[in-house]
Amino acid sequence: MLRPFAYTPADTPLRYIYKDDHFLIVDKPTGLLSVPGKSGNHKDCLELRVQKDYPPARIIHRLDMATSGIMVMAMHKDALRHIGLQFERRYVQKTYIAKIWGKPEKNKGEINLPLICDWPNRPLQKVDFEVGKSALTHWEIIGSEEQTSRVLLTPKTGRSHQLRVHMNELGHPIIGDTLYAHDVAFKAADRLMLHAQSLEFHHPDGGKRVCFEIKCEF
Repeated sequence: MLRPFAYTPADTPLRYIYKDDHFLIVDKPTGLLSVPGKSGNHKDCLELRVQKDYPPARIIHRLDMATSGIMVMAMHKDALRHIGLQFERRYVQKTYIAKIWGKPEKNKGEINLPLICDWPNRPLQKVDFEVGKSALTHWEIIGSEEQTSRVLLTPKTGRSHQLRVHMNELGHPIIGDTLYAHDVAFKAADRLMLHAQSLEFHHPDGGKRVCFEIKCEF
């Protein structure tokens, strides 16, 4: 479901969690694009804001505009290639926190549904068993209220909108989701209740496994 949209990211200082000669860890706020958009008024983004503070920094991966949380950016080409290959080969472990509508019947499970862009309705994604790309998400309930649940999401693949589509297909859309949630779930929050909580990968200098975490605010 496509709803009206206006790009108005908050002009707040970025929060840096870690930095060395090879990469930095930054907390992306909700409502901010990871990279510049195509239209002129969508140029403001995390990449350009970070480059004002650290000019060499380069984007490695992306989060949806509405998703908040942890991102890693490379400080030189070798680090960009090294960490980028880890994302490509699925060596990076990621966790997310989401607030969803309702409560699943089970306390945990997995969603294995192939995804592809719904071209007539892009940027929407859809499940397609014939030509869709494999997409796997592990989920676990970590808290619940009367009408909502808090879940830990561990994606094993990195498809566009994977967590949003998978939770919606489970029958429990993420609250505040402008694209996939039904009206009641969409109106239950003023933002998408999805937060990238942690990243674990091999350090490009020496290969030591490192893990960084940014606690969820909601």
